[in-house]
Amino acid sequence: MPHPHNDAIANMPASALIGIIEESKMTYVRENLSIFLHESQIKLLKQVKKHEKPHHKRIRAKQFEKAKKDDLFNVHLGLYLKKYQKLEKLGLIEIDLQPENGLEYDCKLTPKGIEVLIEIATLEGKWESVVGIGDEDREVLKRLALDSFEISYRHKKNREFIF
Repeated sequence: MPHPHNDAIANMPASALIGIIEESKMTYVRENLSIFLHESQIKLLKQVKKHEKPHHKRIRAKQFEKAKKDDLFNVHLGLYLKKYQKLEKLGLIEIDLQPENGLEYDCKLTPKGIEVLIEIATLEGKWESVVGIGDEDREVLKRLALDSFEISYRHKKNREFIF
């Protein structure tokens, strides 16, 4: 007997299908991860890794310079730090509140954080096998990602990477 959602999924627009696929991947990772993390914490942990790159640090330093001119900056800084502090309590990152690189704060992965990111990447690969993503599917997804990436990149660039 077919799954009761087959008809509904068959009639969904592509954007809804993308959401189902992303939710499936995230659910699989969270269910099999050795540590409990919320979806937002997994995304934030990946962002810390991205922000460790020197060119991202330079971009962030420019963002902070512009943001300092806004009175809301201090309110937002506290909100951002709360999210990072939860990862720090889990021993996944270290927060430096006085970095010497022009940033208001900086984060770096701990060895445990690196291990968890490796585990996440491994689980994402296993998920691809579970759902049956093959080479042809991967090529289609790459093309779609490259075509759609331009939209968000252009938006960020127009805002001078303030996001």
